[in-house]
Amino acid sequence: MGDIVRFIPKSELERARLIREARAIYDSIFPPDDPDREPREGEELQGVKN
Repeated sequence: MGDIVRFIPKSELERARLIREARAIYDSIFPPDDPDREPREGEELQGVKN
């Protein structure tokens, strides 16, 4: 009891999915030089956790 559930609008989920897809395409064309690089801002949005 006491759990808080945050409802995420479909538009926000779709935006996050499109960003992940675009980054994957970009990285396939322009692979990162440093595989141990720090994640870019927003890359941790794999499951949209806020």
